[in-house]
Amino acid sequence: MVYFDNSATSQKPRQVIEVLVDYYEKHNANVHRGVHKLSDEATEMYEGAREKVASFIGAETQEFIFVRNTTEGINLVTWAWALGHMGKGDLILTTEMEHHSNIIPWQQLCQSKGARLAFVKVNDEFLLDEKDLDDKLSKKPKLLCITHVSNVLGTINPIKEIVKKAHRAEAKVLVDGAQSMPHMPVNVKDLGCDFFAFSGHKMLGPMGIGGLYIKKEIMEGMSPFLTGGGMISEVKKNGSTFDKGVARFEAGTPNVAGAAGLAAAVEYLEKVGMKNIFQHERKLTKHTLAFLNDLNHLRIFGSKNLRKRTGVVSFSMKGVHAHDVAQVLDGEGIAVRAGHHCAMPLHQKLGVPATVRASFYLYNTKNEVNRFIKALGKVKKIFG
Repeated sequence: MVYFDNSATSQKPRQVIEVLVDYYEKHNANVHRGVHKLSDEATEMYEGAREKVASFIGAETQEFIFVRNTTEGINLVTWAWALGHMGKGDLILTTEMEHHSNIIPWQQLCQSKGARLAFVKVNDEFLLDEKDLDDKLSKKPKLLCITHVSNVLGTINPIKEIVKKAHRAEAKVLVDGAQSMPHMPVNVKDLGCDFFAFSGHKMLGPMGIGGLYIKKEIMEGMSPFLTGGGMISEVKKNGSTFDKGVARFEAGTPNVAGAAGLAAAVEYLEKVGMKNIFQHERKLTKHTLAFLNDLNHLRIFGSKNLRKRTGVVSFSMKGVHAHDVAQVLDGEGIAVRAGHHCAMPLHQKLGVPATVRASFYLYNTKNEVNRFIKALGKVKKIFG
């Protein structure tokens, strides 16, 4: 199989799988609570994983929270920070290229608090409209929620510059890093953002584990998202007090195996080198577009400037539904994604109900791209 569905989830290296097996076979216990050897080992693995992954993104250990995925991280910020900082009429900005996970929580919050949600436009070059961003920032939003990399267009947003603009407008910035973390170097301190969420399963890690960075000074004033065991300092019949560290955002038994697996994935990525991964995917994208751009029956969605995009190629085929394209490709042993990719507002903007998306990763090759291009010729032959 040629696996070109990496924006949805990545395949897992043996080293990650072995860590999961090792944990369940030799170290399985609940963390933080026990006074026995297994619990100590599990706690060491869990907190060691926190330190490893936090360091990978340039964060301090006590600024990093384990979550299930990017979606949970964004929801945590929505209900543990924004709920207490948004009032009637306050403005939240997002963009037309966002995944639903960076739209729906803000819609729900606006309904709850009477706040307003506005969308920064995407221009004809499939990039953010800088003038529209500046105009909307001039209206003094409380929060800007923006994707680092579009899961449809592959567009890399200049987050560092955008954060500076937003902070000058006195807005906090949440970055959806689901599509940047697996494919390029990320340093949250360099970006300057206030919140950064990502998923482990897209970066060689297990499903059900991800991370959320929150600036220390912001985290200190936040209320818990979920409540229960593990996140408390003291519980009495007439009230409770909560842990002052990251633990107050990790109620209940955590995904210890997932955290250990994510740390193993980070170690694997560090050895390969994030810059090397980024350059490899750019070469695959260039090779792909060199063929696809010459096909008149295809409409390609994404910037022509390879410096402004990652290894994502989305397209539509004239007269053929995206699902039909994907089905024929699957018959040729090629896995791609077809649909709106949880980005319906963007597809409405593009004027298409669905697109076909090929997304690359470190294990993909030029030969696989050649098979993909050849298979597209079969799609054209079948549907005319």
